[in-house]
Amino acid sequence: MALHAAAMPSEVPARAPAVSRGYAWVVFALTFGLLLSDYMSRQVLNAVFPLLKAQWSLSDAQLGSLSGVVALMVGLLTFPLSLLADRWGRVRSLVLMAALWSLATLGCAISASYGQMFAARFCMGVGEAAYGSVGVAVILSVFPAHMRATLTGAFTSGGAFGSVLGIALGGVVAVHFGWRWSFGAMAAFGLMLVLVYPLVVTERRLMLGSPSATQDHLRRLSPAPQFKTLLPGLFSVPSVVCAYIGSGLQLFIIGSLLAWMPSFLNRYYHMAPDKAGPAAAVFVLITGIGMIVCGALTDKLSRNFAVRKWLMAILYCLGSFVLLMTAFQLQPGTLQLVLLGLGMFAVVGTIGPAGAMVANLTHPRIHATAFATLTLVNNLLGLAPGPFVTGMIADRLGLLGALQIVPTVSLLAVAAFIVGRRHYAQDLRRVTQPKS
Repeated sequence: MALHAAAMPSEVPARAPAVSRGYAWVVFALTFGLLLSDYMSRQVLNAVFPLLKAQWSLSDAQLGSLSGVVALMVGLLTFPLSLLADRWGRVRSLVLMAALWSLATLGCAISASYGQMFAARFCMGVGEAAYGSVGVAVILSVFPAHMRATLTGAFTSGGAFGSVLGIALGGVVAVHFGWRWSFGAMAAFGLMLVLVYPLVVTERRLMLGSPSATQDHLRRLSPAPQFKTLLPGLFSVPSVVCAYIGSGLQLFIIGSLLAWMPSFLNRYYHMAPDKAGPAAAVFVLITGIGMIVCGALTDKLSRNFAVRKWLMAILYCLGSFVLLMTAFQLQPGTLQLVLLGLGMFAVVGTIGPAGAMVANLTHPRIHATAFATLTLVNNLLGLAPGPFVTGMIADRLGLLGALQIVPTVSLLAVAAFIVGRRHYAQDLRRVTQPKS
């Protein structure tokens, strides 16, 4: 089906959502809740780093690998599992993913060694692999197109808020009941949502907006695109490739900071795990607010001037670079913490713009796979290597020395976004123009 572009393209037109606005927000809330569970299960590990390091005599590189293996599996599997989700059913796939990562979190709770913990975290990564891409595709399908940056930023902020809950609650529970109970609590929350989600969100209602849809309506729905037709759409123009790369490079920084902030506060501010966890959670909360605010601001300023999304992404990268580089050069104290908070607010600002760019530059029928590609790059370039590389550097230069190097990756992201901005207007017209 051909898509039509205006003379000055700002967004890719899409069909009006069939569901009511109220139901759309219910879908958002439940899908957001599962994302909270995803990141609570993933990030609770960071709150118990000091306890695991002491109990199992682990190096910083080993600790980083326990965090990074989840992101690595997400990066490797998000694309194929998203393809399967488009064919098997997005709702069933989301529920299966959540059940798997929740059970894997229980596996972490009963681990008796580094090897067993690594295996459980590996399985957790398999369960979480395609959740972000499929979840955001579900949400975008029930809201208007002009809200894409806002919704992408708001949904993705669930990762930050889930990290807040995972780190804060995990640290407190670990000190009072032991680190195993921290993992058990996160698993219980995920399994509860697994029972509720399929009772409210269904494939039929997502597709047709009515619980009484007929099979005749279902048969008239377009079939899923074939794999051989997907790749050209996913990489059809230079600017979408730049959006993938710029986003992934910028997330290297937040991946490192999320993993190592509790340890940073423990080592340089002498906070016990039950204090370092909640303190680190405040910074993670700031990143969640940053995702929402920066996404909404980007939509507001670029609604009629699509190219401004790229300028906003560049400004977020440069701002985070300056703030974080300055912060990690300072001595521990209030000023350092304030600058760290501002830097973490800005560092995630590219998430909303990057998601909107990818959505605008790809056909709505392949959005789940397009976001899977974005997730793959985000994890392979950013979230997976970030904690591990930082841990390797920390083993040689100390954690502070490693964190002083990490923000320089923003400059590489800036370069990618600059190249993408140069091609964007032409690429957007090429993607949206009618085909004869």
